Amino acid sequence: MLPNPWDIGSARLLASLGFEALATTSSGFAATLGRLDGSVSRDEALAHARAIVDATDLPVSADLENGFADDPAAVAATVAAAVASGLAGCSIEDASGRPDAPIYDTALALERVAAAAEAAHGGNIHLVLTARSENHLRGRDDLDDTIARLHGYQEAGADVLFAPGVVRLEDIRRVVSSVDRPVNVLALAGAPSVAELASVGVARISVGGGFAFTALGAVVQAAHEFLDEGTYGFRELAGPGAAAARAAFGHEVER
Repeated sequence: MLPNPWDIGSARLLASLGFEALATTSSGFAATLGRLDGSVSRDEALAHARAIVDATDLPVSADLENGFADDPAAVAATVAAAVASGLAGCSIEDASGRPDAPIYDTALALERVAAAAEAAHGGNIHLVLTARSENHLRGRDDLDDTIARLHGYQEAGADVLFAPGVVRLEDIRRVVSSVDRPVNVLALAGAPSVAELASVGVARISVGGGFAFTALGAVVQAAHEFLDEGTYGFRELAGPGAAAARAAFGHEVER
């Protein structure tokens, strides 16, 4: 169960609730800067990851998008910087960020994972490398290609495999049974429950930007109530939130 905090406060709050590890979210962090996903720089992402690492005693994996580079050597440099940041793991995706060719050619994608794996595993610290096949988030619902890519990433040295956007239980079962590495699943609306995913062998479940945008959704609802109705019903949720913050942060928070 791998929740994705988007800032120091949410990291400490989630740690206080009993989670055993954390992961950053590129979309959630971008939202804290008033930007869309994909607009954060390598240095910003690494600085944010370091802040989350320092926020708690839990191991942290970082969403490093596509490594902030096309070239395998540059991806390896990003992963090496992740090791130096004190991270326990990171993910590298095969999405290029280009509308005309959103997914890297398979050969290049494999080279990128191999370079990332060498950087992740070559020193005294074994960084857990998650390789992501982005087909199903980029309009390519080709499960056969996804599985072939994940199998290739496994052979290239990835420790964990991830195909965000695959939500049907039978498809997830196929993915898990086709590879020999732990599989991460993204908890999207309509995805199978934790118990169902466990029953088919899924090893890890993350929420991506789900918690961050749930929080923003609550703010939107509260703001509309305040602005349009002139009432304060949102305070019913604020009370438990303040209590949780006091417990997580160890001091009184402003009412």
